[in-house]
Amino acid sequence: MSDALLPAPVEKLLDVLPSRTVEWGFRQAMKFGASRRQVEAMYDEMLADVGDGMRPYRDETTTYGALPKQGVARDEVLATIRDLSDRERETWESGHVSGAVYHGDAEHIDFLNQVYASTSQANPLHADIWPSATKFEAEIVAMTATMFNAPDTDDRDQRVVGTVTSGGTESLILAMRTYRDWAREELGIKHPEVVLPVSAHAAFDKAEEVLGIKMVRVPVGPDYRGDVVAMADAITKNTIALVGSAPGFPHGVIDPIVELSELAKRHGIGLHVDACLGGFVVPWAEKLGYPIAPFDFRLDGVTSMSADTHKYGYAAKGTSVLLYRSENLRRYQWFINTEWTGGLYLSPTFAGSRPGALSAACWAAMVSIGEEGYLENTRRILEAAKELRAVIEAQPDIRLLGDPLWVLAFASDTVDIYRVMDEMHTRGWALNGLQKPASIHLCTTLRHAQPGVAEQFADDLAAAVDAARATPSSSEGMAPMYGMAGSFPVRGAVSSMMRRYLDKVYEL
Repeated sequence: MSDALLPAPVEKLLDVLPSRTVEWGFRQAMKFGASRRQVEAMYDEMLADVGDGMRPYRDETTTYGALPKQGVARDEVLATIRDLSDRERETWESGHVSGAVYHGDAEHIDFLNQVYASTSQANPLHADIWPSATKFEAEIVAMTATMFNAPDTDDRDQRVVGTVTSGGTESLILAMRTYRDWAREELGIKHPEVVLPVSAHAAFDKAEEVLGIKMVRVPVGPDYRGDVVAMADAITKNTIALVGSAPGFPHGVIDPIVELSELAKRHGIGLHVDACLGGFVVPWAEKLGYPIAPFDFRLDGVTSMSADTHKYGYAAKGTSVLLYRSENLRRYQWFINTEWTGGLYLSPTFAGSRPGALSAACWAAMVSIGEEGYLENTRRILEAAKELRAVIEAQPDIRLLGDPLWVLAFASDTVDIYRVMDEMHTRGWALNGLQKPASIHLCTTLRHAQPGVAEQFADDLAAAVDAARATPSSSEGMAPMYGMAGSFPVRGAVSSMMRRYLDKVYEL
């Protein structure tokens, strides 16, 4: 059978897909003998409108496929940028977006923009030219370490140190690289493995690809937290570290870090606590009296932590902090080249040159908000999350997953939860789709603490559930993509569809 032509029954499937689920269509296609290439062509059909959705301004602005022969006037350039920015502001400013913009107050944004403008030329790679960058980054690290109860000691083996990175993904990959090189040098491990729950961030899988570390993922418990027994059983002679999240991105629950700390200590291996999402919420939630078990450097087994300052630290995108229990461990992160003809070269993170203005803006955000500001912001977020949680729990067709504080994941046994997500999208809400199990979540931010947001969420969620019940199948939106990904057996085809999606990001 030629890959160029679809079997006749498969061609007919394309005609009926709008009235049937896409995953049904793919299953039938395979039954009729379609090749993988032909099935992937059906993915292209499903993504046909995606490009247009990514380029809503195509007919309203000039598209540059090459440099203009004459430079465009700066006023005209600024007018275009401001116009597009103003349009997109409406999407997140109302508090209908999960995560993404964590502060969003106009005065705060203007303040950070002023800081950035004042330091836009700074580059931490050249500390001799911009020593202010080293001041900012050293103090960002110190303030974050103090927030995570770093011991006050001169003992270099117990003094918490760290670096500023470009975001959570870089922090996590750098941490894994550090453990890999530490274990190779000090434990003689040549085939490193890291044990982590299936809920740990996908950046760890990126680290597996980039660094050659085997990521051994184990199931979570019924509460969606890491299963300590399963993680213990997965430890081998090649295990270099464990991972726990505080909280995990999917379900917003905190892994049992106390137990994982003891487990890491018994085996003489590292424990990285990924607090990228909630590192600037959980400490303040604990101070506000919420029941949170120790998760930080108070636990001897915690050897590294990461926290994104560009999330609930309210800094500009993108900065994150990566902390280590000791200077010796951090040294395995450094890149040093003593033989390059360009001179002695060193860099603390993956990047060489970095935007010092982002570090300045991060420092400015932290010192201008202070402890009282973070406490107040956390109080508002958790109170808003309590209202939103009540809305979810009041819906008979919806069930909350786990016992989260502010990242609220929910599923359904009676309606297609991805259809609910799409219906919410038509009502102006941008929620995050999850899988295994099929669910969606709302990551609560200060945007959701605005008056009327919880009430609007309640009205829209009820309407979305009703709509999903009335029209359970669709070939449009994200519902078929997630539904198909969860049920379609050819995982290579799912990956191919996702690659095609990324291709479209860079199409004109």
